[in-house]
Amino acid sequence: MRTAASLAALSIAVLLAAVIVGYRFKKPTSERIWTVDEISSYTGSDEGKAILLGILGSVFDVTKGRSHYGPGGGYHHFAGRDASRAFVSGNFTGDGLTDSLHGLSSVEIKSVVDWRNFYLRTYVWRQRYRFRRLPPLSKDRHCGNLFVGKLVGRYYDKSGKPTKYLKGVEAKAARGAQLLEKQKQEESKLPNCNSRWNDKDGGEVWCDVGYPRMIQRPFEIALTGRMSKRCVCLRKEELHMPGLEVYEGCDPLSNSCRV
Repeated sequence: MRTAASLAALSIAVLLAAVIVGYRFKKPTSERIWTVDEISSYTGSDEGKAILLGILGSVFDVTKGRSHYGPGGGYHHFAGRDASRAFVSGNFTGDGLTDSLHGLSSVEIKSVVDWRNFYLRTYVWRQRYRFRRLPPLSKDRHCGNLFVGKLVGRYYDKSGKPTKYLKGVEAKAARGAQLLEKQKQEESKLPNCNSRWNDKDGGEVWCDVGYPRMIQRPFEIALTGRMSKRCVCLRKEELHMPGLEVYEGCDPLSNSCRV
C-alpha cells in the first residue's frame, strides 16, 4: 500500500513530466499578426532569435534551416522580410527583394503561390505527424518550417484578413493553372520532336515518324506575355495546317533539321 508521501512524489513526477513534454512540443514562435518592422529583426544575426521569412504575407519560422537562411547562407536574402517577387525573379538585391508582384505573368504568379503553398504544406505535415515516429517527409531543406502568422501590409490588414491584392493574386494564379492545363491538353495532340545539342555539331531536331515543324504554343501569350514556339512531328497529310514553319535551310520533307 502506497503512503501519502509516495503518492505525493508520484504526483509531482507526473506533473514534471507533463511540463517537460509541453515545453518540448511548444512552438518556438507563436502565431500572430506581424509588422514589417517586427520581422526585420528576425534575420538570424541574433542567435537567440528565430529566423523568419514572409511570402505573400504568410510568415514562417525557418530557424531549422539556419545554415541556409542565416547569415552567409544562400537564402539569407529572404530572412526578415517578405520578398515574394524574388522567389521567381531571381533578383536578390535592392528593389528585387519586394513583396510586389506587379507586372508578373500568371505563370510567374502561380509559381509564387506554389512556393507559399509548399511552405504551408510542410507546416501542416509537421503538425499532423509531430507526435509520431515516422520518417521525414523528404530531405528537402525547407521541411520543418513553422507558420507563425500574417504580415500586415500588401496581403493582410491589421486584423489579419486577406486584402483585395491577395485575392487578386490568388485568382490570377488559378487562371494561370487553368491555362497551363489547357495548354498541356492541346500540346498532347501533337508529338514533340526529338532534340539534341553539342558544342561540336550544334543542335538538331528530328522525328522518328513524320516531319519537324515549328508551331506556336497555345495560350503562351496569355500565360507569359510572350510568344514561343515548339517543334512538333507531323505526318505528310498534316503539313497543310496553318501556322507551321519549316526550319531555315532544312528540306521540307526531311526527317531531321539542324537548328
